[in-house]
Amino acid sequence: MRTLLIDMDSVICDLMSDWHDRYNKDYDDNLTVDRLKCWNSEKYVKPECGIKIYDYLKEPGLFSRLKPLPHAVEVLKRLCKDYEILIVTSSVSSAFAEKEIWVEKHLPFIGKHNMIFTHRKNMIVGDLLFDDAPHNLKEFAATGRLAVAMDYPYNRNIEVPRIGNWLEFERFLQTEAWVEIS
Repeated sequence: MRTLLIDMDSVICDLMSDWHDRYNKDYDDNLTVDRLKCWNSEKYVKPECGIKIYDYLKEPGLFSRLKPLPHAVEVLKRLCKDYEILIVTSSVSSAFAEKEIWVEKHLPFIGKHNMIFTHRKNMIVGDLLFDDAPHNLKEFAATGRLAVAMDYPYNRNIEVPRIGNWLEFERFLQTEAWVEIS
């Protein structure tokens, strides 16, 4: 059985909306994911915030209140019948428990026992990585395996297949390109 490595933040769940809403309220700004043309969020916030934008990621409760992206749960449930699914996520250590609880609540058919916390996703054994972070996509593709991007403006400089939503991802797994690779 083939193994799909699936990122959590901004792939399975909507991190950017909650994160940016919190910043926008504190700094009276209108930051959205569509404005991020590169991975470094600090370049798009008010100067008085700067790298403090990342402090929001350490706030208790942030990860437990995230909503699944549209169709993520239903598609993952269907994919579990044909693939081994591992959730590979990078995180501040204070969010580990919240992420495990989130997976148990929204994805009990995958479960926390199928989660891997790592900053080096290219080192994890799997046939395909579905991620949004440019560095993860680039490093995984460099191993000769298939990296697929959840399409955002900040990762468009990486040349990998691009997916706009979960229904597209499910269709991608049915294409000849994927079938021939696997």
